[in-house]
Amino acid sequence: MRYFQFEHYFWLLRFACCLLLLSNPCTLKAFAIDSKMLQQKLNVEKGNTDSTTKNSLVELQRFYKARNYEPAWFLQTSSSSLLDTALTFIESADKEGLDSRDYQFPKLLQLKQLEEQRSSSQSVTLELQTTRAVLTLARDLSRGRLSASSADPDWHIPQPSFDAVTFLQKALQSGDLTQSFNSLSPQEPSYQLLKQTLIRYQQISNNANWEKIPDMPSLRPHSTDSAVVLLRQRIAQAYAIEGIEAYNITPSDSLVYDEELVNAIKAFQTQHNLNADGVIGRNTLKALNTPLEWRIRQLRISMERLRWLPKNLGNRHILVNIAGFRLTATEQGKSPLNMRIIVGMGYRSTPSFKSNMSHMVLNPYWTVPATIAQKDLLPKQQKNPAFFTTSNFKVYASYDREAEPIDPASVDWRALKNFPFLLRQQPGKNNALGRVKFMFPNSFDIYLHDTPSRALFQKDVRTFSSGCIRLEKPFELAAFVLGKQELSETFLTKIEEGNPATMHLPKQLPIYLVYITAWVDEQQNVHFSSDIYDRDMRALRYAGW
Repeated sequence: MRYFQFEHYFWLLRFACCLLLLSNPCTLKAFAIDSKMLQQKLNVEKGNTDSTTKNSLVELQRFYKARNYEPAWFLQTSSSSLLDTALTFIESADKEGLDSRDYQFPKLLQLKQLEEQRSSSQSVTLELQTTRAVLTLARDLSRGRLSASSADPDWHIPQPSFDAVTFLQKALQSGDLTQSFNSLSPQEPSYQLLKQTLIRYQQISNNANWEKIPDMPSLRPHSTDSAVVLLRQRIAQAYAIEGIEAYNITPSDSLVYDEELVNAIKAFQTQHNLNADGVIGRNTLKALNTPLEWRIRQLRISMERLRWLPKNLGNRHILVNIAGFRLTATEQGKSPLNMRIIVGMGYRSTPSFKSNMSHMVLNPYWTVPATIAQKDLLPKQQKNPAFFTTSNFKVYASYDREAEPIDPASVDWRALKNFPFLLRQQPGKNNALGRVKFMFPNSFDIYLHDTPSRALFQKDVRTFSSGCIRLEKPFELAAFVLGKQELSETFLTKIEEGNPATMHLPKQLPIYLVYITAWVDEQQNVHFSSDIYDRDMRALRYAGW
């Protein structure tokens, strides 16, 4: 009787185990993939590879060789959870501004369905293709999917290096694969806020059709116009998407551009990096009519540019956003100083690069570049023979430091077609560089400087320089780079004396000049700027996004 009971329980237990295996095919499948099968499959692929897949195959071989060709996703000691985690990671590429289809996500899902039919061949293929996709996506999140210099030839900041194989080996050993995957993309709040905005925009993109505001003369506060009805509808749409309280206006059929709507438009102008004056001019109208599809593309390429940057910009650093016309000084993760800037005009656009600020020059001379002297200043002198003298320029016959200045009146300027002289403006309040310039080595002859042309900072689009960066708050920046709350009496005395003087920084300061059209301010608000140099458009075309 006891034997019968034992045999009965034995068969029940065996039946239960069979049911468990059948209900969890990945557990069963773990025993079907061995090292020999993986090695053979990799050898077959090696013989069939082409130039486009050669690098990824080399990574695969290196990855599996380091683990003696043991599978990563189908192990005897694991269920399907590792594979599911990897597939979830690949699917999440869309939320990072990438495209999960570039990592074969639909194909992997199809392979998983076939694998569940218990085919050893399909399991090996799914194992290898999943690893290939994870390695590629890990690298793309860590250093950018695109070649920065190819997508944007004006970007000269080296992309971070990243070893995807070593990362994945450590991630699998860590015991928390999800956390390892989450650590790949930039962790700065600015990137994460852009990511959240992108996800929100993607969710509503199919149902978002902006109210088109027709071209019209500038609309000023308290005016009456039939377009006001459309403006109200457009702001209501913005509130539904952004949730910005200033956009939550009272429904009305009034044609009066009233105070509540004016305040909403001012908030919209601020969000889109325009002067918040409430006047609906050309730039504001363009921003109102920009489709959500373009904002999504802006977010995607801006997130990609952030991935091109080093993971650590430095405890203290300066970030110059060319497209945003904005400089931010950061210390200990906070931004105690930000300001408006003026950047290069279109044909003298400011490039993106990284350097280390080393010193300042107080009361600088301005040695005029030959191109500017020829194209910009010579015509002014030809029109007004007193221009060089009244503007405090000195003319030299050569670049020899010992050369003596010549009298501008001794030259027949109207007869000149080329400019054979060296032109240098003396220090002073009207010097084009103002009272201070900030120096950092680079091959573009770019620096930051003060300017006497203060009114230009009130413009929406501030592309007025010849490439260098003009500063709204040069003395505040001087205090920051010196590590001071305020400038010393010594500094101010040297400024007042008016003589050129060099002041070295106590420690070199990293400075990054970047081009990012979707960005986050110190209050954690997302802003959009115009693609002033068409660099976003060029990069998007290169990416096929």
